[in-house]
Amino acid sequence: MKYSGLLFANLFRKKVRLTLTIGSFAAALFLFTFLAVVKSAFSRGVEVASADRLDVINRTSIIQPLPIAYRDKMLTIPGIKAITHDNWFGGIYQDEKNFFPQFAIDIENQRQVFPEMVLPDDQWQTFLKDRQGAIAGARTAKRFGWKIGDRIPLKTSFYGWPSSWEFNLDGIYHSTRPGGDESQFWLQYKYFDESMPADQKGLAGWYIIRLDNPDDAARVARAVDTMFANSNYETKTETESAFAAGWVKQFGNIEFLILTIGSVVFFTLLLVTGNTMAIAVRERTAELAVLKAVGFSDRAVLVMVLAESILVSVVGGGLGLLFAALAVPVIASALNGLLPDLVVSYATLLAGVGFALGVGALSGLIPAIGAMRLRVVDALRRV
Repeated sequence: MKYSGLLFANLFRKKVRLTLTIGSFAAALFLFTFLAVVKSAFSRGVEVASADRLDVINRTSIIQPLPIAYRDKMLTIPGIKAITHDNWFGGIYQDEKNFFPQFAIDIENQRQVFPEMVLPDDQWQTFLKDRQGAIAGARTAKRFGWKIGDRIPLKTSFYGWPSSWEFNLDGIYHSTRPGGDESQFWLQYKYFDESMPADQKGLAGWYIIRLDNPDDAARVARAVDTMFANSNYETKTETESAFAAGWVKQFGNIEFLILTIGSVVFFTLLLVTGNTMAIAVRERTAELAVLKAVGFSDRAVLVMVLAESILVSVVGGGLGLLFAALAVPVIASALNGLLPDLVVSYATLLAGVGFALGVGALSGLIPAIGAMRLRVVDALRRV
């Protein structure tokens, strides 16, 4: 700390250059944080996926249905604890931008297959007795300011229905898993199926199987697909994590894109900061020679130059992380649920700090070594 006055004097020698360098770090760390948050959002479904669940979809495409009769047939396979099914509803609440997932669920088996999605029993019983009842996830209810007893209007033409549907909000569920999905909206399958066209009745969108033992996943998946092979409705069965990963891949290779952009940002920032520190050291060649002449050691000179670079990176990085922490919730709100929940976690912030420190240390290392090796005689000769 005894050299702090000298350190700050050197930093503020060129205020415009210092401001631009700090601004570059802030912009880079904001981009780094935002990309990390987006990657985390898309991979969260894989991370929280249950090891004891399988998803069964039509082999052709998830938009193609499967017969309801498949449920009883699959229950004959050893190792299956429970099976439920979902259908996509595709309703619009007030505005098309207000997207959230809506499913017509099998009320008899939903809770057995998804035990982590919990709500009070009295709310569930009210839902079971209410033909027009609905259950909303806590995140969606909070987003729209819904409360128990509200009437929720939804419009959909997904199945050729031009009319508006209205549901009674009978319950709000929470997930017991950190990062679990609290965005869904459930309605009763029987009510949904009554309004389907004749040729679409008695069909499930997809099945979800809960296993007795996660180790049986591969065996049960093969058994299910073999059972319906060469039928009119062939199946594709995979673990919940594999299904979630496949769903994310439909948006493109998010991880590769983020790594590519992150690498470009890293090397660009490294070059910019390294060049800035090299110029700063070159401008102070005579001063460094004087410092060495009056007794400053090579190590002290090395530390001072490195400290300048790291301090700039920490200040700029800190500003970028602070801006990201403030801006990401605003961006998430503006997206209206079009992307998974965007959350700036402590792990992301720590990674950002590490990124800033790493760039600061690396960019200042070569100029610092050059300053350390500077000979007094050679330096004074350049003046």
